[in-house]
Amino acid sequence: MAFAEPQHGLSMYGTPALPPDFVSLPYADPAAPKGGRIALGNTGGFDSLNPFVLKGSAPWQLSGLAYESLMARNYDEPFALYGLLAETIEVGPNREWVEFTLRPEARFSDGSPVTIEDVIWSYETLGTKGHPRYLGFWTKVDKIEQTGERRVKLWFNEADRELALLAGMRPVLQKAQWQDKEFASGGLNDIPVGTGPYVVQDFEPGKYVTLARNPQYWARDLPIMRGRANFDEIRLEYFGDAQVKFEAFKAGALSAVREWNADAWANQYDFPRVQSGEVVKTEIPDGKPSGITGLVMNTRRAPFDDWRVRQAMILAFNFEYMNDTITGGAQQRITSYFSGTDLGMRPGPAEGRVRDLLAPFADTLPPGTLEGYELPEGDGTARNRRNLRRALKLLAEAGWAPQEGILRNPQGQPFEFSILLPQGAGENQSFATIFVEALTRIGINARVDTVDSAQYFARLQNFDFDMTDIRRGFSLSPGNEQRLYWGSEGVDQPGSRNLMGVAQPAADAMIDRMVSTDDPEEFTAAVRALDRILMAGRYVIPTYSYGVGRIAHVRQMKHPAHTPVYGDGPWFMPDVWWWSDD
Repeated sequence: MAFAEPQHGLSMYGTPALPPDFVSLPYADPAAPKGGRIALGNTGGFDSLNPFVLKGSAPWQLSGLAYESLMARNYDEPFALYGLLAETIEVGPNREWVEFTLRPEARFSDGSPVTIEDVIWSYETLGTKGHPRYLGFWTKVDKIEQTGERRVKLWFNEADRELALLAGMRPVLQKAQWQDKEFASGGLNDIPVGTGPYVVQDFEPGKYVTLARNPQYWARDLPIMRGRANFDEIRLEYFGDAQVKFEAFKAGALSAVREWNADAWANQYDFPRVQSGEVVKTEIPDGKPSGITGLVMNTRRAPFDDWRVRQAMILAFNFEYMNDTITGGAQQRITSYFSGTDLGMRPGPAEGRVRDLLAPFADTLPPGTLEGYELPEGDGTARNRRNLRRALKLLAEAGWAPQEGILRNPQGQPFEFSILLPQGAGENQSFATIFVEALTRIGINARVDTVDSAQYFARLQNFDFDMTDIRRGFSLSPGNEQRLYWGSEGVDQPGSRNLMGVAQPAADAMIDRMVSTDDPEEFTAAVRALDRILMAGRYVIPTYSYGVGRIAHVRQMKHPAHTPVYGDGPWFMPDVWWWSDD
């Protein structure tokens, strides 16, 4: 579709679903009342309130509640954006450039106007001094210039259809705040001024953050914001681990919790406040890909640089037994990174366009990419003998032989490694503990290292781990974020989200194809091909997919009847929920 003049929105493919005169997002109630105070729980701690830099760990909810970008997503359709700080968007014939017109009424939380100078400064600063997740986009910007009183234009240096949309999703911060300060190394009190509906009202380091709804919020009457940001106050409480947080919820200290364990959902939510109706259990359907959840191996380090060793780890990980023990067998295992949708790889050998895309890389692909790869199944028993025998055979091929009950390499070094987890890891701790016991049976000395949240994130940023937990959620329109997860550029970049250290030319090529094509069928083929590369690479030991969102909450918390195709997430609770004393 050609855009001859400025538009109200932009989609990755075709035309945005919502018309220019839409009233609100489909899953928001424009008549939702404002008011009420809720408390939500986090585990671990925080030592920063700047979510845009590498230094420190900030509350993950902060960026979505207190800050905004030029455009905003509709989570009821694949990748489409609508104007927020920007009034309109215009793109070149091949999306080689994008131009935004800023709304004249846009304001920061202190009442000062948002200017094009703020926009340009934000893009340049985040792209050069911000968290590494912003760096990749900035390298693809040829130039950014003010083209009118309220207009800013970005030109790109490569063909990538998604860049125009990504340009609309950069946070816009206040330039004047940082005139005499260093953006990347500020203290806990250096809280960036944003334009979002909430501001930090109070905090105690590592314990809580209180966010208050700004009564003068500039966009409260915009269609894109109607029915959203309804609570007067959102308090983020911090707890040592998930069990302590759950007990706090049972006692009434928290307003809502998300439950990931189906067995716990069925059997642990019968406490008095549920029985009395004071607490309600709500399930939210989910139509997005499974994503990947499990334990990730760091291929930058031996012995996990050998695919045979990684496959042996997957064989030794007795998922069926663990699932029965930990969740009552109620969870479905993740079968691929994009499983549950049309984007997921198909079983058996690669065919058609998927095979064509992979063929040029045949000599470098992990075994099973073209032929087909499936996760091994255990026998459901604690011993898992068959898979352990298969694991030992692969380890022997990789040079690991038993000596007096301990696996050693040709140099006599024992096979030993650690699994890094944050305090309060909950189920991941349980999975890891059972896994360690299984590895002991085949002569591997593995241990679980549990550290506080600050040390955990610092070690992740520097890839200082052998194995750790991972969770990557995906949209129905995956794109450049895939470079952050497994692009080769992030292998040696501190703070990169490429935890496993994937450096696979075929993966880079599939991501390139995904973001450059304007053919939806070609896009789907490229995603399925990427899915094969990642699964056959054996980088992650997958656990289970969620499939449905489970929220236990006080009865005063209400939500719209229509739920987004992306299911539950911060875009749903707390974004479009409201308080009603009824």
